[in-house]
Amino acid sequence: MLLIETYQEKFVEYLEEYSIIKEPESLYEPIQYILKLGGKRLRPVLTLMTSEIFNTDYKKALNAALSIEVFHNFSLIHDDIMDDAPIRRGQETVHEKWDVNTGILSGDAMLIMAYQLFENYDNKTFKSLAKLFSKTALEVCEGQQYDVDFETRGDVTIDEYLKMIEYKTAVLVGAAMKMGAIVAEASEEDQNKIYQFGKNLGIAFQLQDDYLDAFGDPKAFGKQIGGDIIENKKTALFINALKLSSLEDSLQLQHLFSINPSNPEEKIQITKQIFISSGSADATKQEIKSYTQQAFSVLETLNISEDKKLILKRFGEQLMNRNV
Repeated sequence: MLLIETYQEKFVEYLEEYSIIKEPESLYEPIQYILKLGGKRLRPVLTLMTSEIFNTDYKKALNAALSIEVFHNFSLIHDDIMDDAPIRRGQETVHEKWDVNTGILSGDAMLIMAYQLFENYDNKTFKSLAKLFSKTALEVCEGQQYDVDFETRGDVTIDEYLKMIEYKTAVLVGAAMKMGAIVAEASEEDQNKIYQFGKNLGIAFQLQDDYLDAFGDPKAFGKQIGGDIIENKKTALFINALKLSSLEDSLQLQHLFSINPSNPEEKIQITKQIFISSGSADATKQEIKSYTQQAFSVLETLNISEDKKLILKRFGEQLMNRNV
């Protein structure tokens, strides 16, 4: 087993070899641009790490890992178009740097390229990877649609929200790990268990992202604190607060999330106070803990050595112990 940083380095080296401009350049240049914007490369690293958890050289899983990364970035291009987002990882989004039509077409090409990468495996592995990929890709689209639908709804429940983040975010984490297990020819039972581990950790990670957006350390979190509040996003904190707060606070919260003041600092501070006083902040932290523990419980049933279970647990702890 290698260090997480080493898996990242090995994956980026492989990505550099793959990211070659082809003709027509106007189609492939935006693809190279988005793939080289950086990021943690969390999902492909999980694919590589999981292959070695199940006793297979990570190099055999590089194409599956690359497929996950290409698909993830395809979804970002299209999400940015839907959100009319100007910035991605500190740089111009594809549709801003080029145009919307380029973003759509280059994104479409990336989805096909992600499938193509499975052609590097034998028929049995190809079929398993493609079947998982198709299911996951469709769920990600469903999650995105739920997210869009929720923008105009005032009655979103916490269960609906959890389903949305499971589909939009967590299933891709689970799939990344299951792909590593598929390439390693792990048992179907272990493939499904490592998927559940990744999915539960993915839900916990997104809930923590919601929490950190309001209560994180700006230097450690790497984003503007209160961004979700400014954008009136109905995260777990907002949904829990509506359910748990007094009628007066609930009405004030709904009002705050219907306005866009030029100076949002007061809005952020009042909203955070309601998140705390209602018990929403604590309820969200409990949900984070619950999904993390569900992920760790799955580890105990995996047919791998105790040392490898510990590696996965430490990885999960590292992921979940960002500054709050």
